[in-house]
Amino acid sequence: MPEEEPERLISEDGLRLDGRKPDEMRPLKIKAGVLKRADGSAYVELGANRIVAAVYGPRELHPRHKQKPDRAVVRFRYNMAPFSVDERKRPGPDRRSIEISKLSKEALEPAIFTEYYPRTAIDIFVEVLQADAGTRCAGITAASVALADAGIEMRDLVAACAAGKVDGHIVLDPMYYEDGYGEADVPLAMMPKEGEITLLQMDGDMTPEEFKKAVKLAKKGCKIVYKEQRRALKRKYGEE
Repeated sequence: MPEEEPERLISEDGLRLDGRKPDEMRPLKIKAGVLKRADGSAYVELGANRIVAAVYGPRELHPRHKQKPDRAVVRFRYNMAPFSVDERKRPGPDRRSIEISKLSKEALEPAIFTEYYPRTAIDIFVEVLQADAGTRCAGITAASVALADAGIEMRDLVAACAAGKVDGHIVLDPMYYEDGYGEADVPLAMMPKEGEITLLQMDGDMTPEEFKKAVKLAKKGCKIVYKEQRRALKRKYGEE
């Protein structure tokens, strides 16, 4: 949480603290195949967020009693590096990272043809190197590209983006101060080609109409993210 709350998060002319309009995203950069020792990997910059994802597998799952005879077991670990935030974070998993790991796995699993890989494990690791709000969405976005980079069969890429309520305005992709002092946050993940939402949360207070507007705006953000995900994979594999 920022130490001092700004007087206004939205100026009188409708601009946010970083100069964006309410429906604009932060700068987004995605790169596929950044780690040599992983089966698939990706790097995402979203605003000041710096996130790397690595995928290992499908590989035989041990111990064997944890294997599923008809599908792969997807495992997801989200972690924030101690130096990723202003106040040094204690190393290792905490309650928040365990929750985000679970939600992220559930957001990605519907896109993976797990039935193609029985008795195996697909391990996904997301490391937040620098945090600036929206890390769960950026992590899901990076993990999806890493899965595709690993050659794992998927129904579609999963793109994620959040909307929020700030000074009474519905905004796209809240940044650090907006996340800390805004009235609500709505993270959303979806398979854009399928039109299927795989993650939808809300934290804070919104009217039903505001919630509908936030979901619509987050979907718009997901489509922008999706284009960048596809572009990153095309760059890696020489299709662009």
